[in-house]
Amino acid sequence: MTDSATDASTDRIPALAELTTIRVGGAPAAFVPADDRDTLVRAVRDAVTSGEDWLVLGGGSNLVVADDGFDGTVVHVRTRGVERLSASDGRIRIRVQAGEPWDDLVALTVRNGWSGIEALSGIPGSTGAAPVQNIGAYGQELESALVGVEFLDEETGDVVYLRRDELGLGYRTSVLKRGRRGVVLSVDLELEDTTASDGVGAPLSAPVAYAQLADALAVPLGARVPVAELRRAVLALRSSKGMVLDPADPDSVSSGSFFTNPIVSESFARSLPRNAPRWPQEPAEPDAVIGLPPGGLHPLDVPPLATGEYTVKLSAAWLIENAGIHRGFALPGSGAGISSKHTLAIVNRGGGTAADVVQLADFIQSRVQAEFGVLLQPEPVMVGISL
Repeated sequence: MTDSATDASTDRIPALAELTTIRVGGAPAAFVPADDRDTLVRAVRDAVTSGEDWLVLGGGSNLVVADDGFDGTVVHVRTRGVERLSASDGRIRIRVQAGEPWDDLVALTVRNGWSGIEALSGIPGSTGAAPVQNIGAYGQELESALVGVEFLDEETGDVVYLRRDELGLGYRTSVLKRGRRGVVLSVDLELEDTTASDGVGAPLSAPVAYAQLADALAVPLGARVPVAELRRAVLALRSSKGMVLDPADPDSVSSGSFFTNPIVSESFARSLPRNAPRWPQEPAEPDAVIGLPPGGLHPLDVPPLATGEYTVKLSAAWLIENAGIHRGFALPGSGAGISSKHTLAIVNRGGGTAADVVQLADFIQSRVQAEFGVLLQPEPVMVGISL
């Protein structure tokens, strides 16, 4: 393996537990901090050419790495910068470097009165990771504001521009997550400039599209509120669930939501209890399901749903809770546990290991599958480990 730089602040290769929000993971074989675009491009090309395995690390908020570490090169994306590309007809287009912290970017757009990503406030991680996951929350998804990305393609070594429609975006996924290897160098977004949208200069949010957020704001769905007010409400909601990084909150030592909300066939959704939350979706590939518990369910417990080609999104949190796993649950002797605020988050309770996290995640999967026939899918990227 070729020589590489180490963490300049400590003159050593850091354990990935120091660079991930769930605080697990051993050290990589090599570590390259990339503070500018040229260094980032060169580091990735060198890693690819070496023939060794390599990994791009941003904010470390959606990553669970094995305790043995990573037998390859970790390129740490630390590039910064937000550039205005154009502005016309109440729209503004910006280019954001991949290492820019996501929530810092959202805060900047809110201060400037630009709406379109304010409901994504408080999501940890870097901007370059946002399109990989097609991040979303409280009725917004990155896809609605995304124009395209600059991308260094591993296969060709070239920097290419991928438009939104070339990224295969879906619910918490993209072609970049499904196997197209490379690194996002920058992200282009188009937002609405609402600095005078109500006639008196108060910048307004995009229409509120999530019932819980509308309730928190005491407005009907579809209403527009001051964009800063919406950001405050989202941050408060996320904090109440331990989903905002906070040194004073042990429930924030996590990788966020550990499982995605399953998308299943319409016919399967009808087999679930009447009170199981569900949201009809456009036609999509359903997640894995395993059939009903022995004896099935009473017909009165099967809720009526419209027939057709639509799939249905379920609540992973509801499935976990109703499989008997409660907030604060932990396996005996484990350093990992369920958040005391939200069953969808696995937290490091102090001294937890990747093995602890995987053991608990596997237990959750098994319980939900046995109870409801749904195989939950992990949301974080798993490196050196699997479920």
